Amino acid sequence: MNARTETRNFWLLVAIGGGVTLAGLGAAWLMEEHGHAITGMDNQVVWGLPHVFAIFMIVAASGVLNVASIGSVFGDAVYKRRAPLSGLLTLALLAGGLMVLMLDLGRPERIIVAATHYNLTSVFAWNVLLYSGMFAIVAIYLWTMFERRFNHWSQAAGVAALVWRFVLTTGTGLIFGFLVARQAYQSAVLAPLFIVLSFGWGLAVFMLVQSALFAWNGQSVPGPVHRRMARLLGVFVAAALYLVAVYHLTNIYFARQHAFEAFVLLGRGDGGSGFATLFWLGFVALGSLLPLALLFHPRSSARSVLAASLLVVLGAFAFLFVFIIGGQAFPLEIFPGYQVSSSFGDGAIAQYRPSLPELLLGLGGVGAAFLLTTIGVRVLDFLPRDDKASAGAKGGD
Repeated sequence: MNARTETRNFWLLVAIGGGVTLAGLGAAWLMEEHGHAITGMDNQVVWGLPHVFAIFMIVAASGVLNVASIGSVFGDAVYKRRAPLSGLLTLALLAGGLMVLMLDLGRPERIIVAATHYNLTSVFAWNVLLYSGMFAIVAIYLWTMFERRFNHWSQAAGVAALVWRFVLTTGTGLIFGFLVARQAYQSAVLAPLFIVLSFGWGLAVFMLVQSALFAWNGQSVPGPVHRRMARLLGVFVAAALYLVAVYHLTNIYFARQHAFEAFVLLGRGDGGSGFATLFWLGFVALGSLLPLALLFHPRSSARSVLAASLLVVLGAFAFLFVFIIGGQAFPLEIFPGYQVSSSFGDGAIAQYRPSLPELLLGLGGVGAAFLLTTIGVRVLDFLPRDDKASAGAKGGD
């Protein structure tokens, strides 16, 4: 590809990313002007489709940094060459996710209050500090990798980033685990579950972006590297599927959660069939079991690995939709053992249908992450460069 064609393609990608981002900002403006009445959200389902996008990007931002951690902290040469791209994707995904999160709250200008007044008894206040700290630590981490004078600090910065991302993802899980107003959550399992989910989602995003960048530059990911990362992704997907099973089995153990588990797993109740289908078909079958078959098949090819990565990402959205929306749609049992009903709809299952502005806002965050990644790769040398020795070297997966 000559320089002129490459420049034209770059501006085309910038235009696409910018257009999607502007569409998301326009959708946020519509919701700001007309209120959430134009969305599918109501008094019961207050976190809609934009939060599904936001939580995915924030969790994946933590997980994608795992690639850099394996390289810098554990000294694996193959992954170390991918550490800069890993750090860039962390910043881009985190920025896109937080953009959606802030714009979906209804009063985005009040972020100034959240940034200057902290209620340290609130897990939401903890996350403001964790997100800000993540940006700072990853920026310093990238600086130590690009500036030769500070290369000897790269491992220390990598360890700090590793610890911080564990804490950040724990905080994201605890947002739900500490939410007593929704009995569908309230589980200590959610903190480790979100950490393990981040591993698989982040690596899947990284492999998709890496393959796209290599193809853009007329290159291909070396076969040994692709196979190693595919096996690692398979391990993460299997671990996530196991912990999701533990989470639901833990809920089933408690009698007060039987109705909720029957709602999301068996489709019992008004609208429950949609959540059950998304869980079993979207997350378990297409988002976990099929990717495992593709990743561990003896004749697995580069295309099948990319297909598996895409399925993992789609399965993540299916899981989060069931987890976030289903957890809110199911009514809170205020008086156990009694049936409660009123004209307001107490005890009734909420009906949620995502609207176009919600979808556009979520896609706007993805567009912002895409735009930041495209510009970052163009401005600085983030593209991994493998030599034959490192590509074929054996190391810890």
